[in-house]
Amino acid sequence: MSHIVVLGAGLGGVIMAYEMKARLRRDDRLTVVNLGSTYSFVPSNPWVAVGWRQPEEISVDLASVLGQREIALRPEGARRIHPRDNRVELNDGSFVDYDYLIVATGPDLAFDEIPGLGPQAHTQSVCQTDHAVQARAAFDRLVKAPGPVVIGAVQGASCFGPAYEFAFILETALRNARVRDRVPMTFVTPEPYIGHLGLDGVGDTRGLIESAMRDRHIKWITNARTTRIEADRIFVEEVNGDGTVKAAHELPFAFSMLLPAFRGVPAVHGIEGLTNPRGFIAIDKHQRNPAFPNVFAIGVCVAIPPVGKTPLAVGVPKTGFMIESMASATAENIASLLKGEQPKAVATWNAVCLADFGDDGIAFVAQPQIPPRNVNWSSQGLWVHAAKVGFEKYFLHKVRQGKAETFYENLVLDMLGIRKLKDIHMETAG
Repeated sequence: MSHIVVLGAGLGGVIMAYEMKARLRRDDRLTVVNLGSTYSFVPSNPWVAVGWRQPEEISVDLASVLGQREIALRPEGARRIHPRDNRVELNDGSFVDYDYLIVATGPDLAFDEIPGLGPQAHTQSVCQTDHAVQARAAFDRLVKAPGPVVIGAVQGASCFGPAYEFAFILETALRNARVRDRVPMTFVTPEPYIGHLGLDGVGDTRGLIESAMRDRHIKWITNARTTRIEADRIFVEEVNGDGTVKAAHELPFAFSMLLPAFRGVPAVHGIEGLTNPRGFIAIDKHQRNPAFPNVFAIGVCVAIPPVGKTPLAVGVPKTGFMIESMASATAENIASLLKGEQPKAVATWNAVCLADFGDDGIAFVAQPQIPPRNVNWSSQGLWVHAAKVGFEKYFLHKVRQGKAETFYENLVLDMLGIRKLKDIHMETAG
């Protein structure tokens, strides 16, 4: 009998738990360690922030759905993992021992790295549902007292899609409220160009997003280093290709949402052999940590080098399809180890993304996510918004049912009309 522990129950952790449960032997045990017992569908947070969703509509009671599948839940959360002892220390001081550990924590949000950044200071966030609820209150104030808006991400960020999504969703919500004409909008990003996305673009994301911003009168500043934020203004340095300062900007705002840089969570940060200097988990091609071979990792917590050199730090995103690929490979590899075999499954790390713009959107496919690619495609249309809504409903339904099946390939690829990608969703190497 073996005990497998999944650390984290976000987008990756829930998928991981269901995938792993389906591959366990009769006497094996599976435990999920998470801070709290509520799952929230993070991709819907921009809608929460403008009042298009209520938190309860995108939330699931984990205690109920995991219990139905005989998956134990420890909602105390992890204080520290001790990989040399094969133990997870919980926040209440108790311990959970494991034979195999799968880290799926997501990131620690590094708001403290820039003075004035974050929901405890002067800017809003859509990284967590409670942040989005706070942003909704700020949005309501903006509608009552319109003023300048600044949206974007700071240097070191690695998930730019939600920033673009929220800029366009907010613009649509302001038009619906009939106050858009009194709200100048600026998008700031460390990316070297609009639509870079930490991926050096996908298809024509640069042209599509720049055109959409022009159509909606959203100005932008790229190569933007945010230096500090005060109660009503943001200070940004626009840099040249060599990192020298090209121009300084002082941007007033009545509402601002800036995505922070990510780093590893305190439970893993600084453990020699496990993480890189930012606290992200080092893994091999089988999702396995080289120093601690019974520790695997998936999702945002995984260390991935940046795509090419940029003047400012621009991280690589971990999209949902990519995370599912990691989860499938990890489940298959641990199942092999339980049978006395060596791991052989390798995640494809393909990217399939639906970016909602409120009443429009852009979809893109990068196969693989890191260039050069076999598929490098993007498209824009009203159908993307409908597809994103449909996917939200589908995913939450499957989480509530506790279904152990691949979420993305069964719906998103059909929506995109590229079902053929299913055949290359999982690759194995001897």
